[in-house]
Amino acid sequence: MTANDITEALLALEDSAQRQVLLRFFKTGKGEYGEGDQFLGIRVPEVRLVAKTAVGLPLEEVPTLLLSPWHEVRLCGLLILTYQMERLCKPRLLHDPQAIEARDAIVALYLQYADRANNWDLVDLSAPKIIGNWLLVPTRLGDKTEVLDALADSPVLWRQRIAMVSTWKTTQQGDPTYALSYAERLLHHTHDLMHKAVGWMLREVGKRGNKTLLESFLGQHAATMPRTTLRYAIEQLPENERLYWIKIK
Repeated sequence: MTANDITEALLALEDSAQRQVLLRFFKTGKGEYGEGDQFLGIRVPEVRLVAKTAVGLPLEEVPTLLLSPWHEVRLCGLLILTYQMERLCKPRLLHDPQAIEARDAIVALYLQYADRANNWDLVDLSAPKIIGNWLLVPTRLGDKTEVLDALADSPVLWRQRIAMVSTWKTTQQGDPTYALSYAERLLHHTHDLMHKAVGWMLREVGKRGNKTLLESFLGQHAATMPRTTLRYAIEQLPENERLYWIKIK
């Protein structure tokens, strides 16, 4: 199977009615964050099915998918990378030299084409499982914090969101350090999509048994953080506690 075969399979699933729904949902109008993006009108579960049939796609074929003008074709390329990464992160392969090399190659490719994950769904469906998993495993690619720092400091919204939502995996595994660090770093971002991402990752810190750390963060920042960020961060707290933080805001 080649990237062209995958593209043809996705083109065959085109749905003009669903396309119109997606064009509105992903804000593709002039001046909106998804301006100019093109959709085939394929739902995510259908794209996943195609991606799963192509999990053995050679890595050198993936850029052809990522460079596609079609949103769903780019998504398929990203999902293929996530499936490949998850296979390579199985416990028996964590320290395997070939697996380390293959994981690093996926991460390097993802970083090279990160701008092609140019909407929130493309970021959220790929970053935690590619960069997020990489944060948990041995690597020869370089310092992990430096990689996240470069993403967070980028002027590109999508790279910044990649840095933030990639922390989900480490939080899930009991280490909220990355999430808290990059939440503070990106807390006063000007874009609503980052307000939501930061709040979401803070909420995950609280959900994963680190409520005290979440409360400490809120104690320092609740009064000044964007309202959307606060609302997302406290979403899982009891009502009386939510009201307390909202009043502080």
